[in-house]
Amino acid sequence: MCTDQIPKQPVRREDFPILGRKVRGGNDLVYLDAGATAQLPQQVIDAVNEQMCFHNGAVNRGSHRLAEESTIAYEDARAAVAELVGAETEELVWTKNSTESLNLLAYAIDNYTRGRRGENDSSATDSRLVLGKGDSVVVTRAEHHANLVPWQELCARTGAEFRWIDLTADGRLDLDTAGVIDSGTKIVAFAHVSNVTGAIAPVSELTQIAHRAGALTVLDACQSVPHLPLDLHRMDVDFAAFSGHKMYGPTGVGVLYGKKELLSLLPPVMTGGSMVELVTMEKTTYKGMPARFEAGTQPVTQIIGLGAAAKYLQAAGMDRIAAYEEYLTGYLLHEIAGVGHVRVLGPLTAENRVGAVAFQVEGVHPHDVGQLLDSYGVAVRTGHHCAQPVHRHFGVFSSSRASLAPFNTVADIDRFIEALRQVRGFFGVE
Repeated sequence: MCTDQIPKQPVRREDFPILGRKVRGGNDLVYLDAGATAQLPQQVIDAVNEQMCFHNGAVNRGSHRLAEESTIAYEDARAAVAELVGAETEELVWTKNSTESLNLLAYAIDNYTRGRRGENDSSATDSRLVLGKGDSVVVTRAEHHANLVPWQELCARTGAEFRWIDLTADGRLDLDTAGVIDSGTKIVAFAHVSNVTGAIAPVSELTQIAHRAGALTVLDACQSVPHLPLDLHRMDVDFAAFSGHKMYGPTGVGVLYGKKELLSLLPPVMTGGSMVELVTMEKTTYKGMPARFEAGTQPVTQIIGLGAAAKYLQAAGMDRIAAYEEYLTGYLLHEIAGVGHVRVLGPLTAENRVGAVAFQVEGVHPHDVGQLLDSYGVAVRTGHHCAQPVHRHFGVFSSSRASLAPFNTVADIDRFIEALRQVRGFFGVE
């Protein structure tokens, strides 16, 4: 594949200090595991250190200088993330990760079903948020467990039926099976991008199908926010979730997005400090959104780091990141195809997919593949990637996965391919 038309890299590798370290055997690190946890640019590390060293204070809880500075930085981070994903600040709730975001949403809907209400207590009940027998929740077979198990559990608690959209042979969503969405469907939850196949879901079509049926949509955007331009308002999804550590921010922080009119209806799940308006021994009233969902001391430093990550992505340009990664993905898929005895789980071209490439080496267990690659300094993910149903779709239990980021290069892929060619011979597989 020709490499003389590589798009300009949208970020500087020098921004990521960890990429300069040596790993096993004195090899330079080739990091191909951004789909699990992306590395942090120096700008994010500096923002975290700045907060810890000079501004550390409780947010929304004090009148002294440090509390004021921390509160301003905390809300500035919310504004930066909102700008990145095309949302309003009050539509973003801080959580620990996308798993917590999706569980929070599922439990809030359960509470609403049981008669609890949000700030609009006097409004008419929104039937889309009330689940029971005769209703259904629809997901897809491509989901990460975090966007599958909470909905299974919600169905078990409410008596609603759990259904799913299936996959085509190459792992894309099979919209011919979307007939499981009907007038009884209350929620349609799906990943924007599969963390196994890298396939991009037809968000517009799914959202239209769901809304025509009167259902709400929940988007798992973990694998899309770091790689694709997003505008949640334009996409018209009702809720979305994503994690900071996959978008070049710290671990321990995530986001739940919800349309204002829907978030305002939902009751809290966690209760305690910071989210109350008035507490008496007889009754407690709660703040409006998003504070109502942010009980207790928040991970302030991580949130500020995530704000810095959002600004870093904005400065790099999401269109430029998407174009650069599309090229790298095509190059990676082309080179893997030339290795032989390697099966890619998912689409075989870069069209309408991102650079999360799960694969199996014939005759070698994925964990052994990962360990041998690691001996060459190449870091990939191994296991079922918290997505067992999609692996079963391909008739396997696990895989290895190389996932790209804008700090990767063609040289990284060449190092990976060179190491991958050694796997079968090392393990004596003919």
